Amino acid sequence: MHTDEAVNSYIIGQSLAGEKYHYDPQDRHGPALAEFTLPLVQLEGAKTYSDLTESQLRLAPVLIGSATVLLFAAAVEIFGFIPSLVAALLFAFAPLPVYYNRYFIHETLFVAATLGLILSGTRALLKNSLAAAALAGFCAALTLACKETATLHFFALGLAAAIGWRLRAIGKITPLRIFITAAITFLVAGILLFTWFGQSWSALADLLRAVPHLAARAGGEGHEKPFSYYFIVLAGGASGIIILMLALAGFFRTTNSFARLALAIYAILIFAIYSAIPYKTPWLALNFWLPLALLAGFVVERLWFSSPKFSRRAAILVFCGALGLLIAHDTRQRVFVFPADGKKNPYAYAHTTEDLLGLSARLEELAQQNKIPNPRIAVIAKDAWPLPWYLRKFSNVGYWQPSQATGDADFFITTTDVSDKLAKRLKNYRPDFFGLRPNVLLILWSPQKTDSNNE
Repeated sequence: MHTDEAVNSYIIGQSLAGEKYHYDPQDRHGPALAEFTLPLVQLEGAKTYSDLTESQLRLAPVLIGSATVLLFAAAVEIFGFIPSLVAALLFAFAPLPVYYNRYFIHETLFVAATLGLILSGTRALLKNSLAAAALAGFCAALTLACKETATLHFFALGLAAAIGWRLRAIGKITPLRIFITAAITFLVAGILLFTWFGQSWSALADLLRAVPHLAARAGGEGHEKPFSYYFIVLAGGASGIIILMLALAGFFRTTNSFARLALAIYAILIFAIYSAIPYKTPWLALNFWLPLALLAGFVVERLWFSSPKFSRRAAILVFCGALGLLIAHDTRQRVFVFPADGKKNPYAYAHTTEDLLGLSARLEELAQQNKIPNPRIAVIAKDAWPLPWYLRKFSNVGYWQPSQATGDADFFITTTDVSDKLAKRLKNYRPDFFGLRPNVLLILWSPQKTDSNNE
């Protein structure tokens, strides 16, 4: 489990324990993912944090990602059958969405809500539909309840719609009631989602505190990347380069459609905004994959209808088949062969090493050897995540910062930069080493008498 997954799992564990939800804008994002996941894991039989499994938690993004693929059926009326089909296939099989749609993080739900906002918002504008306006308001609230960076998308979508409307829909007037309906729905749904349906009203004040935090985090906080970073992520592998080239060509295939032009402008704006912000992580590229997949579909559609000749269409099918094979290869490599290898897989960003999977079993083995039925475990580290997830079945675990005085314990888990005072305390303890993340090593300290027991 990635650190972010472990943090999200802990929030679910708190809810299972009956703790009242509290929105924390400090690296916790919004409550939408937890609100969707909690009833799902309860249906699967989880009653406590220790009952949870990776599969139970990751089922939530898998279901949401699958629903996103199906949601492209609703895009046919707006963007056309072939572009919607191509986008659905790219979301179903390409390595980027397949990899992160199995991650228990907010991005999958965020992208699904963004797609819903684009489709319902476009329909509301073009059809003057109150129902579509209400749905757009709900989708906007859901994106904000996923991640506070939704405001960046609201800006990009609003500007793209305004430009597209000016260039492609001159003379059409949208009734004021459409905007009022969307705004009221957004406010009501946003309040309900952020307060966990009225259980935590302090969340609304906490949401305002998220603004300065987001501004500070945009500076990088150790995740600074160059402007070209997302180009590298998207163009990774043979299939990535081809898809990106198709999407770039799609910018010039927006014809006279308001929806297509607005989508192309939105893609440019949101890509430029995220690229200009120093803080970058690879899963944020999912936000670009949404418009780029449709733009690639515009080119395939153009090629398909450019000539009715059998030979030309057969060549297009051969090209699509070859691209499908490249996609299958890249997906296999990144999702199944090297899922946690940061050197060979750019999606595995600061991912937990497989070595850590043996820590819990080793602790159980040492506790049994030392005849300690309920071991006291002290973890001393600046950043202990995702250890709370892997130690969730132990009932007596404490966490300390390196500068803090540590309580008594049967076993200690530390990083390599232990203080001199703690080093003296651990003089008669035996170390076992476990990788946590790339370039981060953990040490499990157990009583020396374990050696004699083994002998």
